[in-house]
Amino acid sequence: MELWTLFVTASVPVLESFLITALGSYLALDRVNLLGPDCRKYLNTIVFYVNTPALIAANLAETITYDSLVKLWFMPVNILLTFIVGSIFGWILMKLTRTPPHLRGLVLGCCAAGNLGNLLLIIIPAVCEESGSPFGDADTCDTTGTTYASLSMAIGAIYLWTYVYNIVRISSKMSIQDSPQTTDSSSTSSHISYTEPLLSIEDNVDQCEPPRNVSEGDAKMTCLGKTKEWMVMVNEKLNLKTVFSPSTIAVIIGFAVGIISPIRNLLIGDDAPLVVIDDTTSLLGDAAIPLLTLIIGGNLVKGLRVGGIQKSILIGIIIVKYVAAPLTGILIVKGAVKFGFVSNDPLYLFVLLLQFAVPPAMNLGTITQLFGQGESECSVIMLWTYIFASLSLTFWCAFFLWLVA
Repeated sequence: MELWTLFVTASVPVLESFLITALGSYLALDRVNLLGPDCRKYLNTIVFYVNTPALIAANLAETITYDSLVKLWFMPVNILLTFIVGSIFGWILMKLTRTPPHLRGLVLGCCAAGNLGNLLLIIIPAVCEESGSPFGDADTCDTTGTTYASLSMAIGAIYLWTYVYNIVRISSKMSIQDSPQTTDSSSTSSHISYTEPLLSIEDNVDQCEPPRNVSEGDAKMTCLGKTKEWMVMVNEKLNLKTVFSPSTIAVIIGFAVGIISPIRNLLIGDDAPLVVIDDTTSLLGDAAIPLLTLIIGGNLVKGLRVGGIQKSILIGIIIVKYVAAPLTGILIVKGAVKFGFVSNDPLYLFVLLLQFAVPPAMNLGTITQLFGQGESECSVIMLWTYIFASLSLTFWCAFFLWLVA
């Protein structure tokens, strides 16, 4: 492909995403107030529980088979590597910039967790529809590419809410403990749920030993109760309810429908008896991408209204996300191809490479709000990283297209 064709093919989907994001920012302005905080909250809830799971489930059910699972096994590994690489670079950045304690979890999270769902769901189908795309038939590319992006979104969410969530939680707890003690009961009570010590298995090991003068049956019930209590504590500490989000459940349903032939024959295909369910699910899922992009644009407005952040930290995050991580990703994906871990499918390789080049995950804003640490700084980071993403993604998309073609 010619250089200009590659650039146009890569820039069009990024420009489409940027224009919809700009529209969302405009609608969120005070003088317009069509996408205010309350509206974004309710709209985001609908998208989170309805549209996004519908999009994921429909695309996975239509394209996933037992044979395709063999092909996709490396994607969870690749996404895990994006978190590991980002964490390493984030740790180096914290040491170089001497990041304040209350921002360390945020900085590490921004470097580790990328937007592995929303942007991929926008960029990949748009690239497939371009005339200069190296991925063959547009319809097949669109369906397969959306499947890759949907799976990426679900896996990324699992890693985000297990790893980054607890990183920010621990950072928040440590910063509160290091801060001067205050006698204001209201200020301490707002963080009391996050200043508890980390869960220790050893603390519960000996609790199953029966106390004296207690029958064996009562001792078993006591042990069972303690075990149940410990499991509840684990659930609260690891936020398992958030890990098994609607998107994750949609992945499980999509895999089940795609792999189990009797269910697939009932739902998938023009002649399927219950094809109306699949069509309805797909119709709901089609609304997810534009609504998600509008919400992103509306959320970025907050970054214009709050104070700044240490410039070295902001510049460092941009360098990590848009220079260091993509270059490392090229080495990892090329190495995986060389050693036979990944097939030489251009679209699949393009998705794996793009996972290293996306901006920070928008859900980091939600996580910082949960702990009341770094909310304003997170808004500023999101604003500037997404502004630079319009240029960075265009360059990396064009380069990745050339690399896989």
